[in-house]
Amino acid sequence: MTSVLDLAPVIPVVVLEDAADAVPLARALVSGGLPAIEVTLRTRAAPAAIRAIADEVPDAVVGAGTVISPGGAELAASAGSRFLVSPGWTDRLLDAMKGSGLPFLPGVSTTSEVVALLERGVTEMKFFPAEAAGGTAYLKSLSSPLPRARFCPTGGIGALSAPSYLALPNVGCVGGTWMLPPDALRARDWGRVEQLAREAAALSDRIAR
Repeated sequence: MTSVLDLAPVIPVVVLEDAADAVPLARALVSGGLPAIEVTLRTRAAPAAIRAIADEVPDAVVGAGTVISPGGAELAASAGSRFLVSPGWTDRLLDAMKGSGLPFLPGVSTTSEVVALLERGVTEMKFFPAEAAGGTAYLKSLSSPLPRARFCPTGGIGALSAPSYLALPNVGCVGGTWMLPPDALRARDWGRVEQLAREAAALSDRIAR
C-alpha cells in the first residue's frame, strides 16, 4: 500500500456512535477526495464501522485510530483496518502494531520520542496533539536535525491552519475533523460532508512546497 501519509492531504478522524452511519459517511468522504479514513476506537460501534467500510466501500482505505493497547491493535486488524494510528506509544504497543503487519503511525509530541522511533526503524509518525504541542513552529524546527522523520499532525487543526502544516517539508498529511461538523453528522447530511471533504482534498493544490 502507498504510504498512509501520501494517500491524501487530509485524513478525516471519525468518531462513530452508530455503525449504520459508517458506509454513507465513508462514501461521502471518498467521493470528496479523501480515501484514507481513520475510525477511532473510542466507541463500541467502531469495530463494526471499520468492518462495514472495509466490506462495502472498496475505494476507502479505512484505518483505526486511538489504538492504545496490543489488544486494540489486534481488534482493529481483525475488523479489517488497513492502517493503525496511536496517540502515543510504548515499546509493547509498538511491537504489537509492527506485529499486525499493517502500516502504522505511532504518536509523538517530543524530540526524544521521535529519536526513539527512528532508532526502532520507524520514520512515519503522528504528531499529537499538534497545536498544543508546538504546532508548525515545532515541526519546522525538527526538519533539519531529523530529516528522516515524516509526520501527520493531528489535534486542533482546521481548514485555516492546515495549509501551513502541509507546506512543511516533513509533513505528508494532516488529520482533522473539520469536514465532519456535528450538525451535519446528526442530520446525516452526507452531501455537506462530501463538499467539505472536497474542499479539504483541494488544500494541497494551493501549497507551494
